[in-house]
Amino acid sequence: MTTDTGTATGLLFDALKADALTSPEQLRELYPEPNENALRKESDRLTDETRALIGCASLVFVGSTDAEGRADVTPRGGPPGFVSVLDDRTLAIPDATGNKRLDTLQNVVETGRVGLLFVVPGRTTTLRVNGRAFVSARPELLGRLTAVGKPPVSAIVVHIEQAYQHCPKSLMRGNAWQPEKWLPADAQPSSAQVTLAQLNLPGLTIEQIEESERESLRTRYE
Repeated sequence: MTTDTGTATGLLFDALKADALTSPEQLRELYPEPNENALRKESDRLTDETRALIGCASLVFVGSTDAEGRADVTPRGGPPGFVSVLDDRTLAIPDATGNKRLDTLQNVVETGRVGLLFVVPGRTTTLRVNGRAFVSARPELLGRLTAVGKPPVSAIVVHIEQAYQHCPKSLMRGNAWQPEKWLPADAQPSSAQVTLAQLNLPGLTIEQIEESERESLRTRYE
């Protein structure tokens, strides 16, 4: 059912879209050309330095789309180096216990492509990797991916087509690693508050959701 708010939001989107840019040429007219190094730094394989960066990363954001083009970005985390470098053009990202929606895995099965952003907490150096991908449940591969102490149920295997260091400005502008500039904890809704509002189920309490979240975190590696 579409709410009045949803209808109004849709109308706003359509109104703003009326004069949207419709070609790469229009977009490029707004910006200067990138400098030569920004283009040359892209590679189709890893160097010793980018291998080391992946080995330090405990967080990677995975971008994917389904067959209809609907986009999704999800974070994956683990001990530093939990993403395995199999060779200079091949990565393996172990799946971990989550909400079991399987959005990313289904997208990869449907389209065979991903975009990755590797992040090292406390550092502004990040690495973007784009390429072809598939989901594997091959036992001999999964047996190598034991960063959390046991093999995963499946893994995303990525063939690198583009790899390049991403500009650090966004993390610097967002004060990502500067605690003195962070908002206080109570400035945002809690995870449980967001979930309660999203579910909108009669009789469901925030205490029940908080307990469910605690249990989920307790068994995060199971």
